[in-house]
Amino acid sequence: MTEKLFYEDAFLKEFSGTVLDCREEKGKWAVLLDRTAFYPEGGGQPADQGTLGKVRVFDTREKDGDIFHFCDGPLTVGETVDGRIDWDRRFDFMQQHSGEHIVSGILCGKFGCDNVGFHIGHELVTIDFNAALSTDDVIFVENLANRYIWEDHPIQISFPSPAGLEALEYRSKKALTGQVRIVSWPEADCCACCGTHVRSSGQVGMVKLISCQRFRDGVRIEMAAGGRALRWVNAVAEQNTKISQLLSAKPGETAAAVERMQKEVFLLKGRVAGLEEKDFARKAEELAGTGDVLLVEGPMSGESLRKLCGLVKERCGGRCAVFAGEDGRFQYAVALDGGDLRGFVKELNGALNGRGGGKPEFVQGSVQAGEAEIRGFFEGI
Repeated sequence: MTEKLFYEDAFLKEFSGTVLDCREEKGKWAVLLDRTAFYPEGGGQPADQGTLGKVRVFDTREKDGDIFHFCDGPLTVGETVDGRIDWDRRFDFMQQHSGEHIVSGILCGKFGCDNVGFHIGHELVTIDFNAALSTDDVIFVENLANRYIWEDHPIQISFPSPAGLEALEYRSKKALTGQVRIVSWPEADCCACCGTHVRSSGQVGMVKLISCQRFRDGVRIEMAAGGRALRWVNAVAEQNTKISQLLSAKPGETAAAVERMQKEVFLLKGRVAGLEEKDFARKAEELAGTGDVLLVEGPMSGESLRKLCGLVKERCGGRCAVFAGEDGRFQYAVALDGGDLRGFVKELNGALNGRGGGKPEFVQGSVQAGEAEIRGFFEGI
């Protein structure tokens, strides 16, 4: 079995080990050492990356107690190599993992529920709980977790005897056998865990609970800790600063400014819709009894396009085709009472690089063609 140096010192960045095996697997080399500081994927925590000698380690996996390093080149069996883990990556995972323990321990203790899922993603951490939680509940837990972090409690890690484990109250998502590693944050959490952690809660820095959504029989919380939390807060602050500048509002008053703008937009949309409807009715009246009609208009919404097509079709007495857009990209709607446009729309799409379809009396879609090409197509049919 590989000696797991990361359990002796989770802050060990460099080490040396002897190559016991090296085999090629799917274009990569699986290297087995007698000892390693590389953490293999497990318990919701991603695997470490880094280097062994001059080769790059892309992944680390454990099988039956042996830890294999998947590298971009081979190493010689029997040689001693220097290993170096990607420390920024590892420390980030340690901050996320320790932050998740603190949040989960406090939340489960306060609301009598269980953590039933945990994953460290590229940007955020997701945690699943089998309880219904409100926004106020999440804010309450976030405040308690950050207060605990700032108090800088030391971590406690132990391997209890079977009798000691039996008497211990700890969190675990599954039944465990054999030697169990217990990670404890005093007064916050006690959990069976195989991952790496920071030395004290202060090194987590902060946690930010970003969202809480219904998931299965409970909720899924998105979280960021440490450097990720700081980057998320900074990104949101930067966005808010840009919004405040665009709206000429103070940073703390952007929501109220957006609400005012939404009301103004709603009123303007109502006025525009009224003017548009009058314009459409005028066009329909002007085209009354003219037979087949082709209209090429500027950009408009799909709803407006269909409305104009319908009004003109009712008055023209023939087929009505309306194209709306610019720069060689147009949406279209075609209507014909009592007709069957399905063959026509296939021909139109083929000629004008379009997509769309519909019912016998009404079809809609889009084309990538200019106004001259559109008019040329209709003149040729």
